[in-house]
Amino acid sequence: MRILFLTATRIGDAVLSAGILRWLVERHPSAAVTVVCGPVAETLFGAVPGLEEVIVLRKRRLDLHWPELWVRLVRRRWDIVVDFRGGVLIWTIPRRKGYVDWGRHPELHRLDEMAAVVGAVPTPMPSLWTRPEHEAEARRRIPDGVRVLALGPIANWLAKTWPAERFAELASRLTAPGAPLAGAHVSVAVTPEERPRIAAILDSIPRERLVDLTDTSDLLVVYACQKRSALFVGNDSGLMHMAWAAGIPTLGLFGPSDERRFGPLGPRAAAVRTRETVQELIGILAADRGTVGTVMTSLTVDDVESAAYRLLATR
Repeated sequence: MRILFLTATRIGDAVLSAGILRWLVERHPSAAVTVVCGPVAETLFGAVPGLEEVIVLRKRRLDLHWPELWVRLVRRRWDIVVDFRGGVLIWTIPRRKGYVDWGRHPELHRLDEMAAVVGAVPTPMPSLWTRPEHEAEARRRIPDGVRVLALGPIANWLAKTWPAERFAELASRLTAPGAPLAGAHVSVAVTPEERPRIAAILDSIPRERLVDLTDTSDLLVVYACQKRSALFVGNDSGLMHMAWAAGIPTLGLFGPSDERRFGPLGPRAAAVRTRETVQELIGILAADRGTVGTVMTSLTVDDVESAAYRLLATR
């Protein structure tokens, strides 16, 4: 049996869809699985049980990546095809069952919308697979007994990025003597190119308490490190969704994106947002033609600290 799973380019959307993939794999444990995703999400699927291939879809001019993909897929017979990219490819390749996400239910949380595509009840929560070497590397970076505050200070859109100086202040407060995570290490995962944007954070953390994950491109190593963390605080981003999938207390920071649609769910997850609504912030961005940078400044360190205390108290 073969399953073809077409998922998103962005990390966050790919992580959300991974819960649906787990749901399929658990129902068809002997299936050979092929995943199609964007380049940045490639390593997320490296440990899927029964994985036959991860096909990286790199966009080309004139949409030539689609016919190239079609050539690779049309020669095989697929039992189940799930397309979360909402294209027409699914209708042109041999398949027994096909499911396409047309994005027709924006009133639902994105997870519920995805679950409805394949008829999954109850809605599968996001989750990822790792291999023993990912867990071993995470243990090397975060030994047993070390408490870690994981930060996600970057997002794919500057407008929804909380200022780095506030992340630094928050980390200082949450790890101070008498605080819930007193003396904890602080992990930071960004790409090397993004390091200058979070200099305020890196400079504020004592070297002996910094878990620097900027040197790995394997997202499953980052995910394994997240699983060993006591709390994640970060922007609405792929890292936030990974932390939620890891099952640790996850606090998402929201501004011009909607926590009711993309926020983490469950007793170990929470969202805190700016004073302004999504619509108000989108209006500000439209009026300034995208030149204003972050619009998260009304979300204070006090707001986030209080939300973190509440979340940790519910563990």
